[in-house]
Amino acid sequence: MQALRKVAAQGGVTLEEVPDPKRPEGTDVVVEVAAVGICGSDLHVDDWTPGYEFMTDLLPVTLGHEFAGRVTAVGPDVTQLAVGDRVAVMPAAPCHACPACRAGDSEKCQNKQTLGLYRDGAFAGKVLARASGCLPIPDALDFELAALTEPLAVAATAVRVGGVGQGDRVVVLGPGIIGQAVAIFARLSGAAEVAICGFDDALRLDACRSLGFERLYDLAEDGTRERLMAEMGGADLVFEATGQSISVTDGLALLRMEGILVMLGIHCRDAQFSATDFVRRRLQIRASHSSRRREWTRVIDAMARDPELFRKMISHRLPLNEAVRGFGLAHEKAASKVMIFPN
Repeated sequence: MQALRKVAAQGGVTLEEVPDPKRPEGTDVVVEVAAVGICGSDLHVDDWTPGYEFMTDLLPVTLGHEFAGRVTAVGPDVTQLAVGDRVAVMPAAPCHACPACRAGDSEKCQNKQTLGLYRDGAFAGKVLARASGCLPIPDALDFELAALTEPLAVAATAVRVGGVGQGDRVVVLGPGIIGQAVAIFARLSGAAEVAICGFDDALRLDACRSLGFERLYDLAEDGTRERLMAEMGGADLVFEATGQSISVTDGLALLRMEGILVMLGIHCRDAQFSATDFVRRRLQIRASHSSRRREWTRVIDAMARDPELFRKMISHRLPLNEAVRGFGLAHEKAASKVMIFPN
């Protein structure tokens, strides 16, 4: 089968032929991949930016961790799934064997082995996955929407970490798929105002507009930064979903006294800000990373209720043999979400 692989500790990805996954053992399953999205983390791995050196000794690795498909084989110890089941797959499923899992705290699993980073992922026809990470999806939810579950769950988790509530004023820095989803779930959590900011990001800000958001700011345009501060300064919460250190500085400046900055972008450079101002204004910085099963369930339910809203997030649909072109579109910010269909 074809697979999109990271083969060396340098820039670039390669499409090559690889064997099908081995017959599953224990509690593993094989999933035939129906749809898989290109994520910002995939772009970091493609560019080989700092923060992904942990992959060096694991290469080559098939990328891809935002996916859904159909179970085609199950290991002998799998009881909750059967061949033919339609599933969305948590790429960092717990092992249920390490000390944290045995203590009942699987969220702190010490052996998650994230698909697409630590072991072969879903930019391929089939993938070997842990049964514990496979969530059945309703028949009414098609595979391309189900493949959005992972990034949407990351965003829903960030909104929970921030504690968005009724009447809050929220600013989202970054109009990519995570930022779009943060805005949606902030609105669903009762936020009265939600603004979304990009930088030279016309296409993705247009995608935000199609999702029903009107307070949109392209900070590459003259005077927009000042307009943002005038209109949204004193925000209750700011979500940093860019991975750019300047967004931390900007985000803190936008907050009211005792406001909350939630960071969920992956950064290749350290952020800098005024520690004295931070202390005197009693600001908070909270980190949000990955997601829990309950957010996956919430996201699946939300997409099943309003599928066409979430479908607007997908801008491009490509076969696996055009995945490298899809990476280019995503790098150039010429796409909202690129969805790849291996089969």
